[in-house]
Amino acid sequence: MATTLECALSAPKTVKAGEPVEVVFRLTNPTAKPLYVLDWHTPLEGLLNDIFQITRDGTELSYAGPMLKRGNPGADDYVAVAPGASVEGRVNVALAYDFTQPGRYRIAFRGRLMDVATQQAEVPHTLDGFRELPVKCPEVETSVLAP
Repeated sequence: MATTLECALSAPKTVKAGEPVEVVFRLTNPTAKPLYVLDWHTPLEGLLNDIFQITRDGTELSYAGPMLKRGNPGADDYVAVAPGASVEGRVNVALAYDFTQPGRYRIAFRGRLMDVATQQAEVPHTLDGFRELPVKCPEVETSVLAP
């Protein structure tokens, strides 16, 4: 499948300890055709699995949020990304990772889309029919300051 999606993350440059840390995840479709992306394990569905690698001053943080097990997806689990358009998901990573200590934090998306289709009629796929698509999102940094 000749598809590609561009990925970008953004986060505030600084936050005070105890404040929300909103990360914006953006997927852009540079192709001439719409793409249909399963939102599972991405910020497009919220923060429902360990989808980020986050470090504080070089030490990896543990994920402390929900973990979902699922059956086959439904058509409503897919997000359409029109040609030349973008979709965004916003999540407060401080709800699932410890941002209570001052320091420099690096945030990286773990980098794969579980299923991407080129035809709306193709979705939903069953679990054994997923077409995974790796994406690279440049990591972002934020500094947490003492309150």
